[in-house]
Amino acid sequence: MTLYFIPLAVVILFSINKLTNTLCVQREIPEEKQPGVFRTINVLITILLISSYFEVLFT
Repeated sequence: MTLYFIPLAVVILFSINKLTNTLCVQREIPEEKQPGVFRTINVLITILLISSYFEVLFT
């Protein structure tokens, strides 16, 4: 299970980062605020991926 989940999680994280970049460009978010936006979204997505991994692992 882990062999499939980790590469999928990496693909999801990169896809979310690409979407976040598109959001920053489209909404014209200032350059100085973009690292905070990326950090927040990455932390939340990582928490979501870890919790879903444990849910799949223990059910």
